[in-house]
Amino acid sequence: MKISKINEIIRKNKEAFEILVEYDETHELPIGRERLDVTLDKKIIKKLKDLKNKTGKPISRIVEEAVCKI
Repeated sequence: MKISKINEIIRKNKEAFEILVEYDETHELPIGRERLDVTLDKKIIKKLKDLKNKTGKPISRIVEEAVCKI
């Protein structure tokens, strides 16, 4: 296979190759979800609960989406 074709495949599938590299290093796939305990201000918790009731999304998803925007 030509080098240019190999580079094109790697470029098109960059995320998959990054997952494989991380698996080689850690022997764990970097996909899925993991539980995390955090301490938040009571005002923030109230705002999160209000958002949960308005959107129907779980608080964990709201926090996850907010962190991804950073």
